[in-house]
Amino acid sequence: MYLSSSRSADLASGARDPRAQAPPPAGRGVRRVAPVVLVLGVVSLVTDVSAEMVTAVLPLYLVLGLGLSPMAFGMLDGLYNGATAASRLLGGHVADRFRRHRTVAAVGYGISAGCKLLLPAAGGVAAIGGVLAADRAGKGLRTAPRDALISMAAPPAAQGRAFGVHRAMDTAGALFGPPVALAVLWVTADAYDAVFVLSFCFAAFGLLVLLLFVRDPAAGTGKVGVRRAPVRLRDAAAVLRVPGFARVCTAALLLGAATVGDAMVYLLLQRHTDLSPHLFPLLPLGTALVFLLCAVPAGTAGDRYGRGGVFLAGHVALLCGYLVLLAPLPDRVSIVAIPTLLGAFYAGTDGVLMALAAPAAPAELRGGALALVQTGQAGGRALGAAGFGAAWTLYGPHTAVLLAAAGLALALVAAVALLAAGTLAPGAGASADSKGASR
Repeated sequence: MYLSSSRSADLASGARDPRAQAPPPAGRGVRRVAPVVLVLGVVSLVTDVSAEMVTAVLPLYLVLGLGLSPMAFGMLDGLYNGATAASRLLGGHVADRFRRHRTVAAVGYGISAGCKLLLPAAGGVAAIGGVLAADRAGKGLRTAPRDALISMAAPPAAQGRAFGVHRAMDTAGALFGPPVALAVLWVTADAYDAVFVLSFCFAAFGLLVLLLFVRDPAAGTGKVGVRRAPVRLRDAAAVLRVPGFARVCTAALLLGAATVGDAMVYLLLQRHTDLSPHLFPLLPLGTALVFLLCAVPAGTAGDRYGRGGVFLAGHVALLCGYLVLLAPLPDRVSIVAIPTLLGAFYAGTDGVLMALAAPAAPAELRGGALALVQTGQAGGRALGAAGFGAAWTLYGPHTAVLLAAAGLALALVAAVALLAAGTLAPGAGASADSKGASR
């Protein structure tokens, strides 16, 4: 049956399961990772090889190859991050409504794979922007259903570890992407088209793994998703009345708006240090390596000490990265520090944010709930990237970084106030799993 008014009241009043607030029990059970998490990790690993091959060469392709201005690149970078907003909401709601999380995710993976072949054929800012928007729309469709599958497979007390394991596997793919792109450019004498075609091949293989080895919850044993009727929009909106959930969404949006895209940071570093363009694709490699090493420890620390605190600490690492760009440091120090701090930033924020938000929503609303958080963060980052590109063009790179650092510091102060009411403590956010069935 549909969510009843009593169910909505429970959401609004923040009814909690006392067991969900308890600290993670000791023993092997908490440390085990569900098979579906591992399979989805493999899918993300292969797909991230594809994505990072493109990400590693895209700034050079657009700025050096096609001659785009910093403002034009900033607008495209903002579009690249922000085009997921509507598709995230659509993907999360459709997956919840029809209990077809794997199916919706597969559609998203397929769209992104196809865009890898369209990118070299696109000419001009408008065409490139359209392809990038479609690629990010595919990413938006798949992200919330995939994360919902991960969250539903993990107990509330071990959400951080589950997302940390997945993000570590996902990031392992990022370690291979830039070197593969660099090797292809070296072998083909800077033929960007070859990078995009090989990227498509990896993406198609990841989609095949998903279709062969992951099933929709509705096709399983019935343990996940007790509901049998579709979720309505008003049911999905009720999750915003969960105490703390709206604060997490707002904090993610504010901090996202003060976040400069990785590509812009790498371009600034390249200009600041005169790094060779041929070594440019190795910068994301360093970030991915740190992310890989820190993702599981950060998720586990969030489970044990408080996910909100780890999430904020990740943004402090990002703020330190901005300060490195402003400081007159030796080139070698800057080249090492920036990827390290960016990797620590992602380890403390990516999966930890999902682990912070997911348990507050019942399983039947999990996809839509995660989509709301992801949309707020992506929308903020789109504004931040576009604003930074404009500031760079109008005032120069130094002033733009200074404004970004000031904005992030202010956003951190606001986020601390938003998250302080319960979400910084150990076990915070783990609440609604046991109340997921409709009444």
